[in-house]
Amino acid sequence: MLKTILYELRSHAPFTLFGTLTGFIIMWISLSTQVSRSMFEMMFWTLHPFHVFLSALVTTGMYRLHGQGKLLPTLMIGYFGSIGIGSLSDCIIPYVGEIFLNMPHRGLHLGFIEKWWLVNPLAFAGIAIASWRPTTKFPHAGHVLLSTWASLFHMTMALGKGFDFFTAVVIALFLFLAVWVPCCTSDIAFPLLFAVRRNR
Repeated sequence: MLKTILYELRSHAPFTLFGTLTGFIIMWISLSTQVSRSMFEMMFWTLHPFHVFLSALVTTGMYRLHGQGKLLPTLMIGYFGSIGIGSLSDCIIPYVGEIFLNMPHRGLHLGFIEKWWLVNPLAFAGIAIASWRPTTKFPHAGHVLLSTWASLFHMTMALGKGFDFFTAVVIALFLFLAVWVPCCTSDIAFPLLFAVRRNR
């Protein structure tokens, strides 16, 4: 299991780096053209729920493909894998970056609480679809990109008017960390851990 996780982390690092690069470009263009903070907020609340949906698809799909679990374990693994780890990726790690950079509008935005009526139903929709027809390949790629961009807009919401090279580099670093470990954990390690236990 450890070898599988390390292999997956290593193999997904280049794609995560690509996602970080796209996020960096989006951030640079957005800030250079003085996109409003309300637009960053709207983008976060659009991308984060869809990230949770794709995460639920992949996490549940991985578990169903390898474990074929019963309804309750499938629901729990799909929900906590998407909501819990998705919140870590999109919200908590970016917030730590905001604190590190002492951003003026920093704040912790937990979608499953603030917009519970949107985020939670999408998580359950992803679980339901993956339970019926499990798949992991395309949703994982989309999951990584959406997670990168959701994390990005969580951090750009917290920015003030000032922006320099150091801030950009730190944001890029936190974007990479926010996506690389949590997303691979959610999509691969978390469901496989329970699938392996079930198959023993």
